[in-house]
Amino acid sequence: MERMFLSTAFMLVLLNAFAQDPQLSQFYASPIYTNPAFAGAAKKIRFATNARNQYTGLNKTYRTSVTSVDAYIPKMQSGLGAIVSVDQAGDGYLTTIGLGGIYSYNLAINRYWNANFGIKAEILQKSYDFTKFVFGDQLDPVRGNIYPTSEIAGNEIRTFPNFSAGALIYNEFFYAGFATNNLLEPNQSFLVTNSNGQPFILPRRYTAHLGANISLKQTRFETNRVYLSPNLLFMSQRDFYQVNVGTYIKKQALTVGVWYRQTSRNSDAVIFLLGLRFQKFRIGYSYDLTISNARTATVGSHEVSLGFDINSKGRSRTRMGKPIKCPEL
Repeated sequence: MERMFLSTAFMLVLLNAFAQDPQLSQFYASPIYTNPAFAGAAKKIRFATNARNQYTGLNKTYRTSVTSVDAYIPKMQSGLGAIVSVDQAGDGYLTTIGLGGIYSYNLAINRYWNANFGIKAEILQKSYDFTKFVFGDQLDPVRGNIYPTSEIAGNEIRTFPNFSAGALIYNEFFYAGFATNNLLEPNQSFLVTNSNGQPFILPRRYTAHLGANISLKQTRFETNRVYLSPNLLFMSQRDFYQVNVGTYIKKQALTVGVWYRQTSRNSDAVIFLLGLRFQKFRIGYSYDLTISNARTATVGSHEVSLGFDINSKGRSRTRMGKPIKCPEL
């Protein structure tokens, strides 16, 4: 009965598709996933990957991975990027795979300010495993699940294009951006339409973020400085929203951070982050401590990020602008 209940619940999720897009706690460790305008902003070749296991108190509920690469092209004053994301809900009941390319124009406004404008085009594929569901006609009162089902699987794979756009403005001390995902609100229906006969769309997701770099210890060499970086991130999708507010403290190779996440329904989590950065390599770990009423069941969420940078060897005659100083661990 428990398995049948879970199967029915997941089937309702598939049919209605009201779930929000997967999110990361280390959103600056995967910057072009947060906002396509980040492509090229670091003025180097940048590889990043994030792996997230959400609500570990439940069995394989949500697992998300995002891998990306972006680079700055000086002659074009542009950034190019590619990104792959995989999200699994319910141990493979519902899988979403995204493959996208990103272009951003990097504008040096003056010697202090820079602005980027980016767009992402991707192909999304949503699929579900019909064999994992258990229906009432499969169950025997004594022997359990022994019969084949008469239910029809329907369309188990849905593939469609998706587009996002974003903007970013920054200087040495401040950065702010805005992004809109699922611009055209594509049809993601598997089997049915809603009560008005319309398809279930993937609703637009809006993201606004801003932060600052405050030097707490002035020294001659920047590598010896201590930075405090307060940040705010707001996301909204359909009737759901969340606000992340927190700060990073960075000294040489070490970055620590703490965040508070509030959603439209409740106080959700406190996020703790630890990062280490070497000359070209960086690694981060964060833990989401659930503080809502669901904390006894969900326990928390783990996320690991890895990154690798390749600095540009030469400079173009065009105005390159300064790299953004986001807290990328």
